[in-house]
Amino acid sequence: MTSAASQTKRTRAPATVIDRFISPISPPAALRRAILLSERKNFVDAFPLLTRAAKAGLVDAEYRVARCYLEGKGVPPSRTEGARWLELAADHGHADAQWQLAALFVHGLAGPAGEGSDAQTQRLFEGDKPAAPDFSKALHWARISADAGSPAGQAILGYVLTFGPESICDLERAHHWYELSAKAGCAEGCLGYALSLSRRATSEEERCEVVSHLRRASESGLPTAIYLLAALTEQGIGVPADPVVATQLYRHAAERGVRDAQVRWGLALMEGRNVEQNAVEGESWLRRAAISGDAEAAALVGDLNVKSGSLPPNYTEAASWYRRAAEAGHQNAARALGSLYLTGAGVAEDKSEAARWLRISAEGGDTASQVDLANLVLVGAGQAEDARKVAHWFAEAAISDDGIAAFNYGLCLANGLGVDRDEQQAAQWLKRAARGIPSAQYMYGRMLEEGRGVDADLVAARAWFARAANAGFADAQVALGEMLLNGRGGAQDTTAALEFFNQAATAGHSGAMYALGVLHGGGHHVDRTTAQRWLRAAAERGHAYGQLMLGRYLAQGAADIYDPIEARLWLERAIAQGVEEAQEDLDTLPTEEIVPSRIPGTTINSEFQPRL
Repeated sequence: MTSAASQTKRTRAPATVIDRFISPISPPAALRRAILLSERKNFVDAFPLLTRAAKAGLVDAEYRVARCYLEGKGVPPSRTEGARWLELAADHGHADAQWQLAALFVHGLAGPAGEGSDAQTQRLFEGDKPAAPDFSKALHWARISADAGSPAGQAILGYVLTFGPESICDLERAHHWYELSAKAGCAEGCLGYALSLSRRATSEEERCEVVSHLRRASESGLPTAIYLLAALTEQGIGVPADPVVATQLYRHAAERGVRDAQVRWGLALMEGRNVEQNAVEGESWLRRAAISGDAEAAALVGDLNVKSGSLPPNYTEAASWYRRAAEAGHQNAARALGSLYLTGAGVAEDKSEAARWLRISAEGGDTASQVDLANLVLVGAGQAEDARKVAHWFAEAAISDDGIAAFNYGLCLANGLGVDRDEQQAAQWLKRAARGIPSAQYMYGRMLEEGRGVDADLVAARAWFARAANAGFADAQVALGEMLLNGRGGAQDTTAALEFFNQAATAGHSGAMYALGVLHGGGHHVDRTTAQRWLRAAAERGHAYGQLMLGRYLAQGAADIYDPIEARLWLERAIAQGVEEAQEDLDTLPTEEIVPSRIPGTTINSEFQPRL
């Protein structure tokens, strides 16, 4: 039998043999052996040999150890250790290590200079999180690499001189280094040189040169170059316009992770633009871009869930995407999310939350959100400062001759929203806005009619109502119809009044429906069946006096239908809205249950005039 000691000895024997083999091997031999193992993809066995050679100061081994850490080959990945070994190799003159170290500093992936071993050890356990770019260190290493003739180093130096802080930025020198890199065939240099050329290109020949360098970069597979080439091809800048080719270039860039390209390719698939339509695949590309942080894509996905074609809208899903886009600063998405909170679609109805998102969009300059926030403030929602902010936004834009802002600022002044109430100033701003905005024409007409902020002038009021009415503004059509009917501010014209009432009623205006009901009931061309139809339409839209009159018609059988049960319902609704006179009609209704019936020839006595 074999003893335990001999078993242990046999178990350890292979390691001892290896140790005896490795120990005497020279660092250069260890490096050669490691390179051979790496070529065979045996990185686990190669890494200890590389480490031995690197610790002996062999610069190529230091560089290779750095790459193992950065790529996780034969050792757990660590940018911290990778950067440390790169810096050792760079210090020893390794050209590739120099430009790669510069690249790490540009992207905030290399540790700050001057760290001791304790700090480095601690960061091993903190995770490899990108920090702020260190352009100063990047400039140092990129310049050394570029001066040594490295095309990649020249491209990075161009980048640092282009996008670094003002103290470093030098576009002329950047252009020089990009040009050298591009001439050497470096893809990144071609891309940088194309971008630098595009800023100064004024002729078609120069724009063609931009495209030439972009094409060289894209042929090397650079995603950004492919995307930019697609954009120029789509627009026909420096190259004949070819939407089909551009779409396919967007696809290639999308597949390589360019978010903007994913949006363009997704939209192309959604719309079937220059490619076979595939809405499902198109939406998946938009979602991919949104998840990667593209706010526009997230907003588009939100829109797709609201306008989901033949399927019912998914407001809950839409709210999720709108929130993602809004949190990334997308103004339209913030407004859309605010609207969902206003209506309770997909989220719990919450006016305060609605105001929060509308405020974000409004503060970004979105006029529609400013108006929505103003409407919320009028009903008591929002924060104390919102009213003042709203008035300030409208005032600033109004001074710049923005007609819509002038109208809204006029309303703020008329209602004392965020400013002291001043009807004189309100009238002036409304008149200014009335030059081209029908709603302002109507509101200014109201002020002239009522003598608010200006002297009462019925003739002028009627003229402003007419301008807005002819533009299709329903409130103005009703106001003009009332003045025509009663001969205020000009000649009486019942036929024209009826025409304007009909236009407004067709657009859903309950006041116009009520007016038509009253007129057909006794004021003009008596037709009580038509009258009751219009009164019912007005009542169903919540018009209090329409409910009263419909109740009376049904209680008295005015249109040959006697229905005290339904009459009671409408009279009670009118009372609930403050029409006290409906109580007397309600009191005269029979208390016992009576079967509704048709009563030919029944008339109705009514002294009501239209209340619009």
